[in-house]
Amino acid sequence: MLSFIPSQDSQTLAFEVSGTVTKEDLQKLEQSIEENFSKDQPFNAYAIMREVKMPTAKALMEEAKIDMKRWSQYNKLAVVSEKNWLETMTTISDFLPGIKAKHFSMDEMEQAWSWIKE
Repeated sequence: MLSFIPSQDSQTLAFEVSGTVTKEDLQKLEQSIEENFSKDQPFNAYAIMREVKMPTAKALMEEAKIDMKRWSQYNKLAVVSEKNWLETMTTISDFLPGIKAKHFSMDEMEQAWSWIKE
């Protein structure tokens, strides 16, 4: 399940994920991006990942569609979680062109906000 949380930065979409991410969750994310950022406006994402399970196949397909559509807009991605596999995925994302990604533990939420606002 995806739920939006208050953002500390006007250029950052902040959300929390728990359980399994569904296609509907990702459609909700895409709608929020469209409502908050123009088609060529860069933005950041601040994601708190709690007890996340592997996404469904439909959710993975929906995420790929969103990523391809918005690739040039992504700037920074801060992932806050205690999951080792999410830390690995974040590290891999940091190698993608144009995206700066960094993993933070749950007790580093403020450091994550500071990094995203730099």
